[in-house]
Amino acid sequence: MKTSNSAGSSPKARRVASIDVFRGLVMFLMLAEVLHLSSLADKFPNSPSIELLRWLKFHTTHVAWQGCSLHDLIQPGFTFLVGVALPFSLASRRAKGHSLLRMGLHALWRSVLLILLGVFLRSLGKSQTNWTFEDTLTQIGLGYFLLFLIGLLPKRGHYLALMLVLVGSWGLFAASPAPPATFDYQAVGVPADWPHHESGLASRWNKNSNVAWKFDVWFLNQFPRETPFAFNRGGYSTLNFLPTLATMIFGLLAGTWMKDIELTGPRIVRFLLAIGICLLAGWGISELGFCPLVKRIWTPTFALWSAGWCFLFLLLLHLVCDVVGLRGWAFPLIVIGSNSILIYVMSWTLETPIQAALQRHLGQSFFEQWGSAYAPFLLGMGTLLTMWLILLYLYRHKIFLRI
Repeated sequence: MKTSNSAGSSPKARRVASIDVFRGLVMFLMLAEVLHLSSLADKFPNSPSIELLRWLKFHTTHVAWQGCSLHDLIQPGFTFLVGVALPFSLASRRAKGHSLLRMGLHALWRSVLLILLGVFLRSLGKSQTNWTFEDTLTQIGLGYFLLFLIGLLPKRGHYLALMLVLVGSWGLFAASPAPPATFDYQAVGVPADWPHHESGLASRWNKNSNVAWKFDVWFLNQFPRETPFAFNRGGYSTLNFLPTLATMIFGLLAGTWMKDIELTGPRIVRFLLAIGICLLAGWGISELGFCPLVKRIWTPTFALWSAGWCFLFLLLLHLVCDVVGLRGWAFPLIVIGSNSILIYVMSWTLETPIQAALQRHLGQSFFEQWGSAYAPFLLGMGTLLTMWLILLYLYRHKIFLRI
């Protein structure tokens, strides 16, 4: 991990605007959790805008199991962009004369550092190291070196690797035994009246009774723990990194098209085809019952569905920011996107201290002047603005945290 303040590190000099804008949008949506928008529908049940507030609640929270909200696209967006950036990174390092060995060692170092950073963040507030591997950074780290190796392949190899990862991830679950009818779901943190259980083939992906859960019961208990691992309350698993790798490969395809296809028309056609294929395949396979669409275990159908939306967002931003050249409106997002790793860490480490400082110096009454129901939102706004001003200062001084 390093910081850079040289002129050559300026985002304008070495970065594609749409990538930073998209990354900034993704990180902003993550940071927006601090605004507590999801609570407004509960606080104002008789509001004339209750349907809008319910829609806002849905898209600012994760779905319970199957389906997808805007909030569920945050992690795929960040992961997808790791793949988008890889072709540009490889081209830059080759232009600097870096050997394949040097690039490989750097990719391996980045993988290890991302894994450990994710574990570190998940251990905050714990009495000992919390060896868990579902954090966004850890998941990316587990697959990043494989992504690097895939990125070195001829372009046909990218598509082949993508198919192998998607089909292999599906096959791992499909070939595993279904949970028996007598399976004790309550013992693994699933309520007795859980409405999302599936039957038949789709039951292989049921919460905390699937092959990824079984792997974690073995794998995570190889590490020192306060108590033995029995289940993840959200249903997340270490093996999510396999289909997460597919999301990064989708990003690799997008980044390659943006870097190598000179004409705008053919590039747009590739994106449109990818959008249509991914959305249709993700939805269709799920509807046919072959594989449910679940973000928490990153099913192949979710990888397809979320990739379709990522392709769409990136295409729109690419057309606006890179092709048309309208970037001024996106400056606040570029500031965030240029230091995405830093803001991710800040969201884990500085949110509480910043809120405490605002309440200490401005007083709780400042945030309750329009009613206590709005206080969390106003406090969140102050916290978000404070973080953004820190990033703005670093951006102005060309200081960017890199891994």
